[in-house]
Amino acid sequence: MTEVEVPEETRNFGRELRSRRLDAGLSLEQLGQRVHYSKSQLSKVERGLKRPTPELARLCDAQLKADGALADLIPARSSHPSPVSPGHDSEVWLMHVDKDGSSSIQRMTRRRVISAGAASALALQVSDGLVSPPPDETAATVVDAARLVFDQLRQLGQASGPAGVLPALAAQAHSLEQLATHTGPHTRRALLLIASRYAEYAGWMAQECGKDGMARWWTQRAARLADVGDDPDLATYANVRHSLISLYRGDVTESGQLAEQALRSDASSRVRGLAAQHLAQSAAVAGDYTACMRSLDRARELLARDVADPAQPVLGTSHLPDVVSMFTGWCLYDLGRPAQAAALLDKETSRVPAHAFRTRGRHNVRRALAHAAAGEVDHACEIASEALTSVGLTRSATVTADLRRLSHTLGRHRDRPSVRALAPDLADAIACTTAS
Repeated sequence: MTEVEVPEETRNFGRELRSRRLDAGLSLEQLGQRVHYSKSQLSKVERGLKRPTPELARLCDAQLKADGALADLIPARSSHPSPVSPGHDSEVWLMHVDKDGSSSIQRMTRRRVISAGAASALALQVSDGLVSPPPDETAATVVDAARLVFDQLRQLGQASGPAGVLPALAAQAHSLEQLATHTGPHTRRALLLIASRYAEYAGWMAQECGKDGMARWWTQRAARLADVGDDPDLATYANVRHSLISLYRGDVTESGQLAEQALRSDASSRVRGLAAQHLAQSAAVAGDYTACMRSLDRARELLARDVADPAQPVLGTSHLPDVVSMFTGWCLYDLGRPAQAAALLDKETSRVPAHAFRTRGRHNVRRALAHAAAGEVDHACEIASEALTSVGLTRSATVTADLRRLSHTLGRHRDRPSVRALAPDLADAIACTTAS
């Protein structure tokens, strides 16, 4: 956006924006962080040196609770920058497909694409010329369809490798974000919220691919989309997700701190309940039984209060009938009580729906590990053998971490026929998921 001679209504907008910002007690930098514009850009808008866009007006309306007063001060224009990624150096998503059918998706700035000589590559983008705002009477249908596609992708994620789901999630999140810039406030909020769930699930799938950096990026993007859509809960949930990433990375201290921060927030009871679960896991790894059980009790109490919004997908796992009991079983294993853990994991895993291959595979591997640690080696091998089919389908990096632990535990009993029989398939499963 270049500096031009601007009309009086633009100067009026700048004066009104500054007045409302000061009334809200926000600095230029603070408001800029909330609407994802730079401090210098906002300063020029306030001084009447730059023309504000309708998008900026809507963002400031939401953050300053102006009820559309700012948007009313400027005429509608055809330019609609992204609510999360403003600026000239916009994003390009490049998808690469190899001859063997494997694929990968990479986020790049358009500047980097051009400098790398990849300007002719097939890029996923939605331009203003291709986006048509849905009429008011069909807007609800668009939102419902987006939710339906999300549910289908989530179901697909239970039965296939994460690398096959991630490109579709990225594409949908981007498309919905672009559509949101062309709609009225109510539909815009609904589209941004469902886009945030696509982004949040993309973070899960990125972690399942073993890409922690990408997982953090998508989780933060989900939080920003939700924030613009006036749902601060997801920003807190980002800490819950980051807590789990840290736990798998072996940083128990950071994991516990992030979970504690989310638990102490004013987020919904579900978000805080999930935070309490991760805090229990961190305590279990640290060997603190009392703190672990206290956090699990807290998790059960908070999740019992949760009232699900049928209009929004469930945050966190949606395939465990009693998520706290399942987490308790795994915590008992980490606390050095494998027999108790095995009994509880047996019970809870039997209740997982048959179609949830990823969830069943994950918890069957944990069952096998608990039984092996409890000395029931042959039974552990039997469970593991059945679990490897699901593991092979879903190719999860996080499950692979448990497979390695299982291989190490069974390695102490390598003379047992059941262990020798399982060893080749177990090694192949580890190699396969690592390679993916």
